[in-house]
Amino acid sequence: MATKPPRARDAAPDRRVRRTHRQLRTALINLILERGWDAVSVSDVCARADVGRSTFYAHFADKEELLFSGFDELHAALATTREEHAGSFGFVEPMVQHARDNVKLFRAIVGHRSGPGMQRRFRDVFTRLVEAELEALGVAQQERPLIAQYVSGGFLELLMTWLDRPARLDSHALAAVFRRLTEGVLSSVERGSP
Repeated sequence: MATKPPRARDAAPDRRVRRTHRQLRTALINLILERGWDAVSVSDVCARADVGRSTFYAHFADKEELLFSGFDELHAALATTREEHAGSFGFVEPMVQHARDNVKLFRAIVGHRSGPGMQRRFRDVFTRLVEAELEALGVAQQERPLIAQYVSGGFLELLMTWLDRPARLDSHALAAVFRRLTEGVLSSVERGSP
């Protein structure tokens, strides 16, 4: 019995696959910034990226999957940063700076006017990072998911408020505010072994 070959995104991506993904993601981002999420179709993305629809569908099921692949890359990069700064929420400042450097995109994708699905997916990226941090800090396993949701929700609101109404805070100062508020939450949490 013949087996179906794996889709391109399932295998380790080669240079052509990475280039195609980059072209498609760049096209999607530019179109979102120009028109908004709801006004962009897969056909629009393909036309802008100069990629055929069959090529698009060989890599992604729909525009949501294309967008979410960028979230997965963001998570991987921040997870590496988190591992280098375990116990200190060291991934927060790079995340804030990334959001600041891409402020229009962040507003369009995860801002107060974006769809709940995209906000949920972004929060999920951050929540997984927070859960790993809580584990490293020795927070009991049964408490981690709820605390991570609470901390992530607070971070997302802090971030979006900062991006919507920029204060005189740089990324370092905002990360410090987040850490101070989070330390208050964690001070009341029982610690066990990680």
